[in-house]
Amino acid sequence: MNSSHRSGRVRRLTGLTALAVLASSALTGCGGATAGSADRAEGHALTIGLTYVPNIQFAPFYAAQSLGYYKDAGLTVNLRHHSFTDAQFGALAAGQEDVVFAGGDEMLQARSQSVPIVDIATLYNRYPAAVMVRADSPVKEPADLKGRTVGTPGPYGETYFALLAVLESAGLSASDVQVQNIGFTQQAALVGNKVDAVTGYLNNDAVQFAQSGTAVRTIQPAGSASSLPLVAAGLGASRTVLTNRSADLKAFVAATLKGVQYTVDHPDQAVDLSKKFIPGLDDAKKQADALAVLKETVPLLQSSGTKPGYNDPAVWDRMEEFMRTHGLLTKPVTAQEAFDNSLLP
Repeated sequence: MNSSHRSGRVRRLTGLTALAVLASSALTGCGGATAGSADRAEGHALTIGLTYVPNIQFAPFYAAQSLGYYKDAGLTVNLRHHSFTDAQFGALAAGQEDVVFAGGDEMLQARSQSVPIVDIATLYNRYPAAVMVRADSPVKEPADLKGRTVGTPGPYGETYFALLAVLESAGLSASDVQVQNIGFTQQAALVGNKVDAVTGYLNNDAVQFAQSGTAVRTIQPAGSASSLPLVAAGLGASRTVLTNRSADLKAFVAATLKGVQYTVDHPDQAVDLSKKFIPGLDDAKKQADALAVLKETVPLLQSSGTKPGYNDPAVWDRMEEFMRTHGLLTKPVTAQEAFDNSLLP
């Protein structure tokens, strides 16, 4: 995988950031600044990198901040939103951020590029990216994609990883389909029959298809592959912070998981709490759009019988093998060193 700054930026813009329909280039005062030396000198101050501009996808963090969960945990948390030009893990590697919200697969890829990041809690318990076809499409399963044209934002990030994993489940590879890089034009491409399938997000692209009146289906992995061999979004801490400030990180994880559960239980209220963080969310239409996205995000956040935040070692091993096999890792990495469950409440 190309490790240039631009490719890292593009991967981010098609990863977590593509989850939402309320993108705004404006930054609020609570998220735009880098932590100053005075703040970082305080024992309980943490700067959290949110890898996009203020957006409803970060509702669990907004809820935890607004409801005082971080304060009650003895923490001063600075939610630092990234701009379009920020490297995804640049501030973390430079010591300007203590934790970053990113995909587990993105973290593993970063580790292969010498970024000392460790996943300390998985927040999304279901992978958000999927292959989608029109409801009346003859494509019913992954094997049916052979020879078809599949539109994807580009050969990077979660949408591309998901495509490779779905194809692999049927014994196929990218060379068995016609991959067309279409940017963020999934709706136009699929509705206009320019492609047979697209890769997109269950809580963004699927929502937009539904709102436009286009019925779509997702193509599930074939055979025994009930889920993709990929770890979704979670909290990644630098190895230095994990070593030196484990108590603060443990308190932060617990408070954030409370914010996640509140968002799951109260999506309407979570949208209300997000208003002071997201410019323009006072608009009724934008509120409705945000709620639609959040309601489709709830199933991704819900814990499926496992301990909230838990990183499954077997899935990490599968993901390392998958990413290595597909040339997505710059250099060898050890999956079991890429996560740590010891900070979970």
